Amino acid sequence: MKIISYNVNGIRAAMRKGLADWIKSESPDVLCIQETKAQPEQIETDIFNKMGYFCFFHSAEKKGYSGVAIFTKMPPDNIVMGMDNEKYDAEGRVLRADFGDLSIVSAYFPSGSAGDIRQDFKMEFLADFQVFLDNLRLTRPNIIVSGDYNICHKPIDIHNPERQVGVSGFLPEEREWLDNYEVSGMIDSFREFDKSGDNYSWWSYRTAARDKNLGWRIDYHWISDTLKDNLASARILSDAYHSDHCPVEVTIKL
Repeated sequence: MKIISYNVNGIRAAMRKGLADWIKSESPDVLCIQETKAQPEQIETDIFNKMGYFCFFHSAEKKGYSGVAIFTKMPPDNIVMGMDNEKYDAEGRVLRADFGDLSIVSAYFPSGSAGDIRQDFKMEFLADFQVFLDNLRLTRPNIIVSGDYNICHKPIDIHNPERQVGVSGFLPEEREWLDNYEVSGMIDSFREFDKSGDNYSWWSYRTAARDKNLGWRIDYHWISDTLKDNLASARILSDAYHSDHCPVEVTIKL
């Protein structure tokens, strides 16, 4: 099963940049999308349906903001929107699809870069998401959480880490959360295959950061440790240019 996660930073804008043709070419079995920035009725799903995809959305109540989606070639057994927590579900941040004993979650973690209020919200989300996932794993132990975590885990995951001290997305408490996430039984699939530097998934639109590869690795497929032996490959698809992010891919053996 080939799974791709992509923060498209507005699915309608990405469609104008050739997103549909790219999806057709890559042909993932499951595509997890973040930041749709659209209501379901604003998205041209016919083009994806013709490619053989079932399309599911969890949009934010606020129009033009946040939102996640899952496109899948296999009909899921179950679709669950949100975390059963209105504070986060109103922002359209979590969508789950179940396939047999496997669950795939498309998640868009909050950014704290807008100031202290949103940083506090982000930290609350992280704590509540861990509880949500721990509870889910009691009945659904085989889980892949794909998406934009808005956190660089290690210094190797961000350019010039010494200059990023105190910056949201690389704060000690955020990175510690990912440390604990890992201890809880989650695996960063990309690092199982590639431990080198300069591998990023997001670049600021400012100062030609992408051309200089001054990026951050904040998009992940974290998998439960029960799936470790099923991992076949993981990579970053940095040649896709529909967003300020690029897609990340994981392949698992079912």
